[in-house]
Amino acid sequence: MFKSVALPVGVRYALSRRSSISIVSAVAVCGLALSVAVLVVVVSVFNGFEREFRQRVFGVLPHLSFIAQSEQGVSAQSGAPLTALESVAAVSPVVEGAGLAAADERVGGVLITGIDPQRHQGVSRLVEYVEGRLPQAAGAFEVALGAGLAEDLAVGVGDRVTLVLPLASVTPAGIFPRQKRFLVTGLVASQSMLDAQSAYIHIADAQRLFRLGNNLHGFQVRLYDLFDAVEAGHEGLASLLPGAFYARPWMRTYGPLYRAIGVQKSTMFLLLSLLVAVAAFNLVSTLVMVVDQRSSDVAILRTLGGDTLTLVSAFVLLGVLLGGIGIAAGTLLGSALAVSLPGLYEWASGHLAADLMSEYFINYLPVEVRLGDLLEISLTAAALCLVSTLYPALRVAGLRPAEVLAHE
Repeated sequence: MFKSVALPVGVRYALSRRSSISIVSAVAVCGLALSVAVLVVVVSVFNGFEREFRQRVFGVLPHLSFIAQSEQGVSAQSGAPLTALESVAAVSPVVEGAGLAAADERVGGVLITGIDPQRHQGVSRLVEYVEGRLPQAAGAFEVALGAGLAEDLAVGVGDRVTLVLPLASVTPAGIFPRQKRFLVTGLVASQSMLDAQSAYIHIADAQRLFRLGNNLHGFQVRLYDLFDAVEAGHEGLASLLPGAFYARPWMRTYGPLYRAIGVQKSTMFLLLSLLVAVAAFNLVSTLVMVVDQRSSDVAILRTLGGDTLTLVSAFVLLGVLLGGIGIAAGTLLGSALAVSLPGLYEWASGHLAADLMSEYFINYLPVEVRLGDLLEISLTAAALCLVSTLYPALRVAGLRPAEVLAHE
């Protein structure tokens, strides 16, 4: 009979409104719920950053590039062995270099990338982020500018910009920087840092601008698994002409940022778990007060034959129920806040006229609530709550019915 008493006793004490204990319990549960909610929101924001980094940055940029060692470039046929590699999904030729984009009196730094419109779709989802269209015809001298760069230059689709290379051209009138006027046919709006410096032109126009003839600066590669970039780089170099290329995996340029997101997520999870631990251990004071207040009930149950394990189990269940209520409420609250956070950020940015994300690689606040993270947070909080119930519950074993009932 007494083995079945533990559950109803624990539930009754958890839902009791007797004296001020219920207020203390409510405060402890609210503190736990708030701590869990903060942890859910922070982890969801880091998940959003990781997702956007992989989808937007890696969606536009290649996973791996093989760049020619020579300034004169390499032939288009030299990259043929790359298509035979098992880890390679697609290969596209590229001509790229740094320069300036000028429109009227505005000037901005730019990374000029010459692409083959058809083959480039295999290594990049750039076309999904273009308002207008990418350059299609060779010799038309068309360009698709990053939306941020276009805003800085105050140009749009249909306007013209001048692309200037840091290379000199000798003419009868003197030495002038190499430059060419292009028609803007599209704006790249990936909402990432790439929008502030990118300019995409047809690869044939890029070859003329850089005076490469039929040569290329290299090849861009998309892999089946982006984390195979380093190994695929070694395999690719082994299959290409010795000394003609060097490999540039995404880890070299964006690896530190990607690792920083993962490290910060783990660090914040650990630090905020300590906050949850503090809130969980607040249950200790609540349970100690309950044990002291319910000592006469414990004494009566002991005199009726209740064993120590049953009574300890009742108070452990009490702590678990209070913790479960707090964890469930915090998880729901945190999920709701996380889902509504992008809208709240957009509203706040619009009304406060402040770009709070200007220092990050995207200019909006991404959020992704993952079921696995919710389970991990809930289990971590539940384990901390269970540990916090042990001391108050074990105090029940030390109560002596004769001494307790003598004062009743």
